[in-house]
Order: sequence, then structure tokens, then C-alpha cells
Amino acid sequence: MPKLSVAVRNQKRKKLVEKYAERWMKFKKEGNYEALDKLPKNALPVRLMNRCWRCERARGFFREFGLCRICFKEMATQGEIPGIRKASW
Repeated sequence: MPKLSVAVRNQKRKKLVEKYAERWMKFKKEGNYEALDKLPKNALPVRLMNRCWRCERARGFFREFGLCRICFKEMATQGEIPGIRKASW
């Protein structure tokens, strides 16, 4: 579990990206780089980090499920993810 401040920071960035998404796309299409420079740096989609929705872990992230590898394994073992089960042969 990461520090709470890291998780909160990422949530703030998500809100900023959503707020400035239309302007960012508009300036990008126009090629107006001066206006892009004036946008807040945390409003850039590149600065977002994919994090597990369950534990906020950033590494070992599966995009398809929105989970880190550890939470994925726990949930798959318990049968909480539909269509996923542990292989055995």
C-alpha cells in the first residue's frame, strides 16, 4: 500500500486531466504550443500513473482488469474475477 499522499496526488491529477482534456486536444490539433505551455503540467495525460483500484499499487498493473498482479492473483484464486481460474493440469 503506497503512502496516502501518493494516491491522493494521482487522483488530483486525474481530475485536472479531465478538466483540461478538451483544451489540450484543441491546442494540440492547432499546433498552438504556447497555449499548451501555459496549461498546468499536471493536466497532461502523460503524468497519470496506472494504479490498482484496490490497493493503489503502481507496479505490476494489468490494464484489462485495473488490478496489480498481487490483487489479481488473490481475486482469481478466490474466484472473484469471472472467467478466470488458476490453471492446473
